[in-house]
Amino acid sequence: MKDKNWAEEIATKIFEKEKEVVARNYNRIPYTTEMGRFDDWSDDDKICWWTNGFWAAMLWQLYYAFSEDSFKECALGIEEKLDKNLMNYMGMDHDSGFKWLLTSGANFELTKSEEAKNRFMLAAANLAGRFNLSASLIRAWNDPGNGDTAGWAIIDCMMNLPLLYKASELTKDPRFTQIATAHAARAMNVFIREDGSSHHIITFDPNTGDLLKPLGGQGMEEGSSWTRGQSWALYGFSLSYLHTKQKDYLDTAIRVADYVLSQIPDNFHIPVDYCQPKDIAWEDDTAAAITASGLLLLSKELLDLDEARSKKYYDTAVALLKTLAKDCCNWDKDVDHILTNCSAAYHDDHHNFAIIYGDYYFTEAILRLCEKEIFLW
Repeated sequence: MKDKNWAEEIATKIFEKEKEVVARNYNRIPYTTEMGRFDDWSDDDKICWWTNGFWAAMLWQLYYAFSEDSFKECALGIEEKLDKNLMNYMGMDHDSGFKWLLTSGANFELTKSEEAKNRFMLAAANLAGRFNLSASLIRAWNDPGNGDTAGWAIIDCMMNLPLLYKASELTKDPRFTQIATAHAARAMNVFIREDGSSHHIITFDPNTGDLLKPLGGQGMEEGSSWTRGQSWALYGFSLSYLHTKQKDYLDTAIRVADYVLSQIPDNFHIPVDYCQPKDIAWEDDTAAAITASGLLLLSKELLDLDEARSKKYYDTAVALLKTLAKDCCNWDKDVDHILTNCSAAYHDDHHNFAIIYGDYYFTEAILRLCEKEIFLW
């Protein structure tokens, strides 16, 4: 009860801040901030960016919790803008869940809009069409046409599989779930290392499905432990278990979670890579928030199966969230972002800055903790 009361206080702080932020950013789709103000990725050359659903999702979450109409109206406008992405073949990739689960999926969940359902199913069908039958994996990014990434898959895609699970629920058509479970089963075996850590990128021969090699991707190097990748694995396999109740997925989520708990620093500030040198101060609040939200979900799923582990996961999630709220949040209502120390990739030039999906997952986890969340996955 004490944690729930604390989370309710933080949720109210988020709500009060976001009322001001929405009023300033009604027509924007943000990725980060510049001088404390959201940038805008709604132009034609940016509309297909993978993070463009998170601001709307955050607004839907807050609308559900606090019934503020301006949040709903802004989220609906973002969903409409994403139609330019939905009709752009080369702009459709493995991240359709991040865009349409969190916009059209939320809209349909709350309003039963047939237009939102149509967008959702178009996105799900496109994601299903990316499945490589030989590899039993969903292809990741597109390329200009030379086939260089035709045999690439990434751990992030585990978070997009609920688009397929939910498509089967909506249509009573098992094809979508069959593709999702085929990908999850192969990903379980090729991404997760013996110690429970995860590769970021796996490459394969797109014609035969034969595995080629893993790549370091957005982490420090191949063999290291990119923290956001670990959070995608933890949360993603938990979601596949939630939708299918296949024990292998639960066991995999536990393996990853136990590895992550063994790596979290004593101060609960999450680095960009768990293997990075101790004298490098780059952090990733997005990894902390995603890990916290995933641990809360996994803790709930384990409540009647492994009470001790469930409590350990819950306590770690709360510690991560309290650390973010105390040390890493900007509560100034004149500043658009919340989390301050995010990082997109280890080898980027820019670290410890604002990224919109960090704010989303922090908000989601806080609302989950105080039982005011609409579950979008």
